[in-house]
Amino acid sequence: MDIKQVHKATCHCGSVELELRMPNGLEDARRCSCSMCRKRGTVMASVDVKDLMVTRGEEFLTLYQFNTLTAKHYFCKRCGIYTHHQRRSNPYQYGINVACLEGVNPYDVENVTVTSGIHEPGEGINL
Repeated sequence: MDIKQVHKATCHCGSVELELRMPNGLEDARRCSCSMCRKRGTVMASVDVKDLMVTRGEEFLTLYQFNTLTAKHYFCKRCGIYTHHQRRSNPYQYGINVACLEGVNPYDVENVTVTSGIHEPGEGINL
């Protein structure tokens, strides 16, 4: 798996395109146990907020928030694919959908941990 220092990510239909600075490759590859992530089932990695740029299709991104309204989950309005979210546990980072990374198969990512998002304060509500 070749993770470039500057990597492109897109939604399924290609309407949304992100540019990610990833000098250390995939960082913090994980799945989360919160109610949203359990239903989404995505392998995520982290990038600093400053290292994610929407290079095309910002008008096609839609925002979903729930419970404490802290995390900001972004999806393509056209195809429905989750591309990234501003993390509740660290608002200075985005969680990115590894499956959206160009040329990356999320099933090839090794050592994916499961974080206990359901046990974060205020996260006991399943919506």
